[in-house]
Amino acid sequence: MSNGDSSSRINTLHLIAIPAVITLAITVLRLLGEFQGWAKALVNPEAGGVGALIGIVWLVPIFGIYFALKLSSAGEGTPSPGRAALFALLGVVIVAAGGALSFVVSKPGLLVAQLVIVVAAVIATLLQRRAWPELFKTLLAYGYAARIPVAIIMFFAIRGNWGTHYDGPPPGFPTDVDWFEKFILIGVFPQLVFWVAFTVIVGMLFGAAAVAILHRRKQEGVSAQA
Repeated sequence: MSNGDSSSRINTLHLIAIPAVITLAITVLRLLGEFQGWAKALVNPEAGGVGALIGIVWLVPIFGIYFALKLSSAGEGTPSPGRAALFALLGVVIVAAGGALSFVVSKPGLLVAQLVIVVAAVIATLLQRRAWPELFKTLLAYGYAARIPVAIIMFFAIRGNWGTHYDGPPPGFPTDVDWFEKFILIGVFPQLVFWVAFTVIVGMLFGAAAVAILHRRKQEGVSAQA
């Protein structure tokens, strides 16, 4: 590995360090809230935990914008934020198509459906590298920093039947699978593939949009001064 690659790696880790700590703190707070029976609006303990105000999903657009602006100010932006946003939208379409196809092929088994979504998510994620390599790398690193702790929590939650959203199966999930298979299907695949893809794609979309708006305002300011 060259010195340039090593330096870039260190910079990426430095950039995501504080966001990763904040994300971990919110993950722990969410788990504590579910154990203590906080209001459903704050820490919805049902499967999926949809709509809970305390959750790390809300951080993705915020940190996507933060990372994009930081990289741009450091000279590692993209020459075409509009193109990056379009790639992100294409990623959304690919993941949505994979999700729709997974319902069609779900009859052979849940594993087949999961694999379809995994393939779509991986393709959509890797596509983002072509639009803005530095932001892609940063969001990918942050995505794993955010989701690996969740996967670890899910391992213990599923094994111990904690009664939280971390171990709650989605509707229609088969009841005849053992805890480890359940962990693979609702823990590993979603957390380490789908939600990382979500982080990269949505972060890219919001980050690129923020930079595009900033560039436009700067151009308008220059035009006004001319």
